[in-house]
Amino acid sequence: MTLLPSINLGDCAGHGDCVDIAPEVFTMDGDVAAVIGSGPDDLLLQAAEACPSVAIVLSDAQTGEQVYP
Repeated sequence: MTLLPSINLGDCAGHGDCVDIAPEVFTMDGDVAAVIGSGPDDLLLQAAEACPSVAIVLSDAQTGEQVYP
């Protein structure tokens, strides 16, 4: 499966844990995170699980179905 990351901006509290784990995928845009790329599914899941606000949404690239959270 290939996962696509997105940020729920209403939930993002700007902790930056996602950037620490996957700087090639996420960056901080002011007080919220932004997606700037992609990466391996295991890295995306690790970043999503580390987000204290549960603001990272992972979707299946083929079906569009939300996989996480």
